[in-house]
Amino acid sequence: MGLKLVMNLLSILMILSSASAKRELLSDGEFDVTSAKYGGKAGSDISQALTNAWKDACASTSPSKIIIPKGTYPLKEAEFSGPCKAPIEMQLQGTLQAPEDSTQLTKPDTWIGFLYINDFTLSGGGVFDGQGAKAWKANDCQKNPKCSSTINVRFHQIKKSLVKDITSLNSKNFHFNIIGAEQLTFDHVTVTAPGDSLNTDGIHIGRSNGVNITNCVIGTGDDCISIGDGTKQLSIEKVTCGPGHGISVGSLGKYDNEEPVAGIFVKNCTISKTQNGVRVKTWPNGPSAITASDIHFEDIIMDDVQNPIVLDQEYCPYDQCDKSVSSKIKISNVSFKNIRGTSATALGVKVACSKSNPCDQVVMSDIDLKLSGAGELTSQCTNAKPTITNVAKPLACATDQPVDPAKGGAPK
Repeated sequence: MGLKLVMNLLSILMILSSASAKRELLSDGEFDVTSAKYGGKAGSDISQALTNAWKDACASTSPSKIIIPKGTYPLKEAEFSGPCKAPIEMQLQGTLQAPEDSTQLTKPDTWIGFLYINDFTLSGGGVFDGQGAKAWKANDCQKNPKCSSTINVRFHQIKKSLVKDITSLNSKNFHFNIIGAEQLTFDHVTVTAPGDSLNTDGIHIGRSNGVNITNCVIGTGDDCISIGDGTKQLSIEKVTCGPGHGISVGSLGKYDNEEPVAGIFVKNCTISKTQNGVRVKTWPNGPSAITASDIHFEDIIMDDVQNPIVLDQEYCPYDQCDKSVSSKIKISNVSFKNIRGTSATALGVKVACSKSNPCDQVVMSDIDLKLSGAGELTSQCTNAKPTITNVAKPLACATDQPVDPAKGGAPK
């Protein structure tokens, strides 16, 4: 009888201990990848630990949080798919570190992917380190078919979600790629890579509706923000850009079955020492005949920026197209307002629209740019008749003739 009582007490204690451990693991719906259950450790690959934690958190019927504590964690690759049963957060406090060699990846174009998730938050102040230095040396994709196309973080079909206080460091290719999103906000996100890191767009958005990018600091080797086809109702505000290639709509028109772009608002941004400032670019002789409309750049500070204002429908890098055939993209209702600061090139404003589809409703107002070096500023406007107010004469469509890039014009 005494032995039976002791055994029963031991069983009860084991059950209580197990329940206590479980409560510790899942306190307030938290799933710590370094807990005993998942076994993640700093300095060791946590691909499996993180995958398992995501699986459990996504299956939770109450709000859940995955925690990656401070420390550096190698991560071969990861894909986090929904739909999840309740709101879910990933709190990255440490650094996730990619393999230097992208050939180790199952999907060479993606290191980390978030797919088909609603009510998702990515936060924590941590870092996605793409370790891209090796890849940049071979990243001239126009000439090198073996260039790296590995994107640091993909967001595919993410809705009603928030990315905040996160850094992407030294991505091999694009840092963040957003496709098919709805009501997704980037807030206090940092992108860092050298100015000579090829094809490392900071944030790329395509075929998405209601994306908001605010209070972000982006310095990289390509466009700080690039806006692809199908983007609608995009707000970009209080972004600091540089180094990089500026904030660009496009390029558009290169591929079949592209979708219209509408409702792009870029406001209260600072662009510093970049190859371009604010830009709209479309390919000549492309197959797509879409529209790009309701695009507005306002309250922008330029600091020693090459080509501060560009609307270019003859975008043709590496002479890969036939410029004799005009762009089929119809651009309308575009404004450049209250843009001030310094230009590093003589060509301060370039508006080069399609001959077969001239731009409509282009507005330029309150533009105050000074040349940071010797010489005089000028401007170029072709196939457009902008409405111009409070713009100094040299910047107010001073010429309707093409400008030679070798003499200060916009680059290819």
